[in-house]
Amino acid sequence: MKAVRRFAVRAGLPESLAELGTLANNLRWTWHPPTQDLFAAVDPQAWEELGGDPLRMLEQAPAERLRRLAADEEFMMRVRAVSDDLRRYMTSDRWYQRRQEELTHRAAGDPSATRLPKSIAYFSMEFGVTEALPNYSGGLGILAGDHMKAASDMGVPLIGVGLLYRSGYFRQSLSAEGWQVEHYPVIDPRGLPLEPLTEPSGVPLLVHVSMPGGRVLRARIWKANVGRVPLLLLDSDVEENDADLRGVTDRLYGGDQDHRIRQEILAGIGGVRAVRTYCELTGHPQPEVFHTNEGHAGFLGLERVRELMAAEGLDFDQALSAVRAGTVFTTHTPVPAGIDRFPVDLVRHYFGGGNLLPGLDVQRVLALGAEENVGMFNMAHMGLRLAQRANGVSKLHGEVSRSMFGGLWPGFDTHEVPIKSVTNGVHGPTWAAREISKLLGESEVDSEVGLTGFQPVTDALLWELRCGLRERLVHEVRRRVREAWLQRGASALELSWTEGVFDPNVLTVGFARRVPTYKRLTLMLRDPARLKALLLDPDRPVQLVVAGKSHPADDGGKALIQQIVRFADDPEVRHRIVFLPDYDMSMARYLYWGCDVWLNNPMRPLEACGTSGMKAALNGGLNLSIRDGWWDELYDGRNGWAIPTADGVTDPVRRDDLEASALYDLLGSQVVPTFYDRGGDGVPGKWMELVRHTLASLGPKVQATRMVREYVESFYAPAATSAARAATEGFQQAKDLAAYRGRVDAAWHHVRVTDSELTLPDGKTPVIGERVQVRSSVELAGLQPTDVEVQAVVGRVGDTDDLLDVVTVSMKPDSDGTYVAELPLPHAGALGYTVRVLPKHDLLASTAELGRVILAN
Repeated sequence: MKAVRRFAVRAGLPESLAELGTLANNLRWTWHPPTQDLFAAVDPQAWEELGGDPLRMLEQAPAERLRRLAADEEFMMRVRAVSDDLRRYMTSDRWYQRRQEELTHRAAGDPSATRLPKSIAYFSMEFGVTEALPNYSGGLGILAGDHMKAASDMGVPLIGVGLLYRSGYFRQSLSAEGWQVEHYPVIDPRGLPLEPLTEPSGVPLLVHVSMPGGRVLRARIWKANVGRVPLLLLDSDVEENDADLRGVTDRLYGGDQDHRIRQEILAGIGGVRAVRTYCELTGHPQPEVFHTNEGHAGFLGLERVRELMAAEGLDFDQALSAVRAGTVFTTHTPVPAGIDRFPVDLVRHYFGGGNLLPGLDVQRVLALGAEENVGMFNMAHMGLRLAQRANGVSKLHGEVSRSMFGGLWPGFDTHEVPIKSVTNGVHGPTWAAREISKLLGESEVDSEVGLTGFQPVTDALLWELRCGLRERLVHEVRRRVREAWLQRGASALELSWTEGVFDPNVLTVGFARRVPTYKRLTLMLRDPARLKALLLDPDRPVQLVVAGKSHPADDGGKALIQQIVRFADDPEVRHRIVFLPDYDMSMARYLYWGCDVWLNNPMRPLEACGTSGMKAALNGGLNLSIRDGWWDELYDGRNGWAIPTADGVTDPVRRDDLEASALYDLLGSQVVPTFYDRGGDGVPGKWMELVRHTLASLGPKVQATRMVREYVESFYAPAATSAARAATEGFQQAKDLAAYRGRVDAAWHHVRVTDSELTLPDGKTPVIGERVQVRSSVELAGLQPTDVEVQAVVGRVGDTDDLLDVVTVSMKPDSDGTYVAELPLPHAGALGYTVRVLPKHDLLASTAELGRVILAN
């Protein structure tokens, strides 16, 4: 029989244990060991069986057990102590408040000084906070979860905004043939660590978003407490919706483009409305800065434009100036194919007619997402045009992004494209094993200390710790391999061999991530004989644990998984290589804790950042990786190994062969010998040098606290300052900037550099460093000299006359239409120069912002 309806029942806790419910509903427990230990003490066996989910455990706890605990004074003292600690955590000043006080003191009396925002809204399509709230698919969601946890620890006043998926992402199993099979469990939010936003009467609060045909999409707002940070999740599964609209939030990354654009409209436009509702309900300050984490929720900027037009009487351009000032956009995409793009007619279908965003001309909307393909609307292009500040997620990815999106800033060199970078980080208390935390000191796992003050700990003790973590992983691998084979149809009677899978004393390599083609899951299989030789070496073997999910619509990715599974099914090697299905946060922890080496072999430079190796490094794992993403900037030769890349080889098959061969060589000649070369005490001395250096050097740099601090200092604070300036005196500065842009747009095609001259010393060849004068005549076509920046640019020049290694100097007005500058010659050899004109305004974040430049002919 099947149930006709699902419903959840909350645990009826004795009043004296009510604080346990409060602790279970604040997700700080996911990274706070004392709270976890308290819940484990309620019922150790149930805690283990339920995967450490306190709500589920309390719901299933026998009433008699709860009554006994309520009468246990020692247990109640622990409850009070942990509850008091949470209250202090929620209310005490932390890094952000101290930084705010410091800036306020420094800026006394200066209205233009940098200020920190009172509130920041952080929009993401997925949030990976805990497996107890399955609202994520992979790295983007985990990053968003770590961002929120670090913000909470630092006191950053963030509000998370996203969607609540009734089936989450899929659960993965394998068929008998090794093909990925997807399962979509139905999730009832009443059984999750969520609470609905309601009217004082108890009626759920709804946000409303207009749909074509006069229909309305309604969504309930659920709130999760991520420490100090509220996470608002919109849920379209409400009875008032039509059936198709009720299913808008059914699955993460599911459905066709029509379904997808509805999700993104709800996330962006509905998300802003949810934030407004929440702040009005609770008295929380309205956000001053809006951070769009990838382009999915980019429509939020359009809703904010509509708000300003309706409430402040601004026109579109004035509202756009104000919105841009307070918006940050982060791209995680290293290839154009990874960007959400919709047919223009589909966007017009939803935004035309004036119902969804009254007052906004659909042509203005379409222009924000315009790209070279006139038939498509590009969400990343819209995100960049709606944000004054943008970034990639590693230094290399910043370079890739500036190149990929350079067409939005024509006439500028790639390095001038206004996209910066903040390298991702990971939340130390979530991903570091307890043993590591205790070794470092609980407060230092998420600090910038690393192991610099940790020298008294011996290599023998550190090695013992690492061996213990590896052994824990081996037991988990055996359990999961047995379960996977039972799901594939094997009989328990034929699975005795699973008890011998993996060996606690063997070098263990991990590879776990999503399975798009560029991550090259099967690179390790390019030469099966060489891989087998490494796995089965009689003296120095290697064991390899692999995990990952392929998108349900990606049959190519599923085929890669099947290749790995079939190789791992071979009785000759199945004790040394395994594929573990249903990769999620709970499995990931065991892998990060226990693997000696973390393998990553993407096609460079297609990995935007890739944080899994960071989590392994936090636990003393060594990275073996292509120099892509974060590893490109943080590899130093002593914290792991860099797999050589076949740069310049355009044939992908040959490139894979070359890089796979390099991988086998590194494993056989360096990684394996270093692991197995032991001293008289059985400790691999050189290996432990690498482990110690990894913990000391990478530990501080891979932390999410470092990442969030960079966002605060370099993005949130400047954005809040710009937004405040734009809004002063009835948005006068936003109006001024819009008027300025209008003047520039009207005049720009008539601005000319009519003449330029570089004066060299008479009769001799100049020497490096010698000062020369550049003089130029500029026609401003009605613009004022204060409206523009005129620059002289000098650099190396080759056969194509392209300038390289340039030095740029501002030129000053000398007489009518004439500009002059002196500058030192920066290089020896063949040099060239040019003169250019750029827009200039106090509210622009950079002279490249408007994508306008006039070059001398």
